[in-house]
Amino acid sequence: MKRTFLKTLAASAVVLALTPVAHAQDKGMVGISMPTKSSARWIDDGNNMVKVLKERGYKTDLQYADDDIPNQLAQIENMVTKGAKVLVIASIDGTTLSKALQNAADKGVKVIAYDRLIKGSKNVDYYATFDNFQVGVLQASSIVHALGLKQGKGPFNIELFGGSPDDNNAFFFYDGAMSVLKPYIDSGKLVVRSKQMGMDKVGTLRWDGAVAQARMDNLLSAFYGNAKVDAVLSPYDGLSIGILSSLKGVGYCTKQTPCPIVSGQDAEVQSVKSILRGEQYSSIFKDTRELAKVAANMVDAVVSGKQPEVNDTKTYNNGVKVVPSYLLKPVTVDKTNWEATLVGSGYYKASQIK
Repeated sequence: MKRTFLKTLAASAVVLALTPVAHAQDKGMVGISMPTKSSARWIDDGNNMVKVLKERGYKTDLQYADDDIPNQLAQIENMVTKGAKVLVIASIDGTTLSKALQNAADKGVKVIAYDRLIKGSKNVDYYATFDNFQVGVLQASSIVHALGLKQGKGPFNIELFGGSPDDNNAFFFYDGAMSVLKPYIDSGKLVVRSKQMGMDKVGTLRWDGAVAQARMDNLLSAFYGNAKVDAVLSPYDGLSIGILSSLKGVGYCTKQTPCPIVSGQDAEVQSVKSILRGEQYSSIFKDTRELAKVAANMVDAVVSGKQPEVNDTKTYNNGVKVVPSYLLKPVTVDKTNWEATLVGSGYYKASQIK
């Protein structure tokens, strides 16, 4: 009896030895294509996504394209060649990926646009982003609040900056902001002395802070010799820093001449410090940890042949199709709530800011 039991035990051991052990890495590889490391937020996005996906059993291939379109195309093609099951792509230029995505689709690879919509391709399966129109609404609302426009104050001088014209989000940010600001411009309570309005005039290619700084220099010298800038709509912290550098160069941000009200986005450390110094007025916090989870949920669903959760099926038309989307809520950050919002949530440590 004992011998039979031992034989059975030995046979079971052999079967177990021959049975492949289910590793956490059995779900396959996900390619993650990020646009650049020049902004801290994209580094955070990439790291957060790798962390979440690895916890869920995926291998990851995270690549940064240094804001170089051919580089991003080559990286995406390489991910497909290496056998990625899903591509998560934050595009540099959302109009240049059609051929690469067709190649991916031909091999059964699913594509999730991450934060930036990919334009002109039928092979974009889902889109994970924030409510980008609402980002603009919040940016403009912070300016309205700071100037006291709802209380009837004014008129005030304002200049407008837009994001990169090759990034679909830039138009949502601008349109959202203008939905709030235009009534005050129409009534004369806000005055755009340069008369530069519309994304064709105010866009900032590649979200480049140096480009924004140079444009602000030109605006100040051409339109503000004897006038004061009261507010600047800036769609991104990296532009806000450049805009403020220009303003400081001509004597703003002093006790005699305080900084204008300058908006921003992404709650980057440098800009949060600027807010605490009384320079930049506000930023928009987008919790990339939550966005990474949404993207990972989409990856999980498409790999298992299920429908990912979406909450918008109307807004994001990429020119070929309406891409099913999941939109997260952005949050305004200023002097009054930065600690509760950014430190309280664990996004930053207090030591990073102070």
